Amino acid sequence: MANFSKSNVPQFAMDVYQNEYLPEGGREVNAIVTVTSTGGGTIGSAVGAPHLWTAGQGPSAAVAIMVDCSGSMDYPPTKMRNARDATAAAIDTLRDGVHFAVIGGTHVAKEVYPGGGSLAVADATTRDQAKQALRRLSAGGGTAIGTWLRLADRLLSSADVAIRHGILLTDGRNEHESPEDLKAALDSCAGRFTCDARGVGTDWEVKEVTGIASALLGTADIVADPAALAADFTQMMETAMGKEVADVALRVWTPVGTTIKFVKQVAPTVEELTDRRTEAGPRAGDYPTGSWGDESRDYHVCVEVPAANIGQEMLAARVSLVVPQPDGTPQNLGAQGLVRAVWTDDMVASTSINPQVAHYTGQAELAQAIQQGLDLRKAGDIDGATAKLGRAVQLANDSGNADTAKLLSKVVDVVDATTGTVRLKAKVEEADEMTLETRSTKTVRVKK
Repeated sequence: MANFSKSNVPQFAMDVYQNEYLPEGGREVNAIVTVTSTGGGTIGSAVGAPHLWTAGQGPSAAVAIMVDCSGSMDYPPTKMRNARDATAAAIDTLRDGVHFAVIGGTHVAKEVYPGGGSLAVADATTRDQAKQALRRLSAGGGTAIGTWLRLADRLLSSADVAIRHGILLTDGRNEHESPEDLKAALDSCAGRFTCDARGVGTDWEVKEVTGIASALLGTADIVADPAALAADFTQMMETAMGKEVADVALRVWTPVGTTIKFVKQVAPTVEELTDRRTEAGPRAGDYPTGSWGDESRDYHVCVEVPAANIGQEMLAARVSLVVPQPDGTPQNLGAQGLVRAVWTDDMVASTSINPQVAHYTGQAELAQAIQQGLDLRKAGDIDGATAKLGRAVQLANDSGNADTAKLLSKVVDVVDATTGTVRLKAKVEEADEMTLETRSTKTVRVKK
């Protein structure tokens, strides 16, 4: 066993941004909690589980790559070839020692490599064998994504590793199982592995792909041109290989009389976490955040406190980070943030909105406005769609979200960005509309 030093473990830090001042009778407290993980990426002791690190290589990991092999992957024939090439590129990006498997997905899930209900361990030989096995992938059959996810879960859970991750590629709608079957599969896999989902081409359902990524705390994106798959898969696998700690939860404690209105991730994407709370002892709850490498994310915590008199102050919430240890008990990662409430009769203090809170409230509204606008457009409500997408243009302009503004400009003609005056384009490329919808939850951070 290598001698692991404490300094090699990823270090977590937490900052809280809020206006703690409330007017008389004020009860709602908003805070942005920034969580930053640094110093991983070297030899280290996996938090809570030193036996799960490979000396010199970072935490032990298992990855399952699920490739759509339904009949539609043959139209055009280059699509299947691009998917094979992308999977090969991802396999090349695996660290030595990482457990992995490739699954071919149709209306059933097939083990493409290594087979036999097991995982292979990445080295030069197994990478080569896996790439040979990819040549046998051919298109034919239907699409039942829940079966792919359940097989991935079975394979990933067979390894005693720190990080479990899936990569899922589909080009079509989930037509060969019910939405209830897919939801049941996602419910059973949630918390067991994280998963990035990609839609290739334009014949898949955005809400299906983003729903998979959201449930499994991964990323979702469109790869409109199949030729871009290899670069995307390589980047996804590099990110997966950079993860250091799995199953990190945001623990929020609140005092008696205080209720949590919501907890959501607001950067790098908007992700609602409120309904995912699991109780963690008296007046505390855990909200899942998935796996972490060297990165920073922002969370919006909103609590309702009991009414108090001018001059009173209280701790409205205490936020910390925990990970489960092998015996199931939580280990605190040491970072902590305090959310405070102070009642004042100073109108200026109590009515000023914290810039971080204002920014992310706008980014969450931006994501919602895009999704509602596109739904209204599909339903034929031109006026409603114009109003919502106009508001989205205005919010993107105000917050400096240039990427989203650019995507919006492919769906609407912008007359005046500052007022949100737009006209719906008569003809919109399907890929442009799907890209806007898929990336609608991506946010920009506050300019410091």
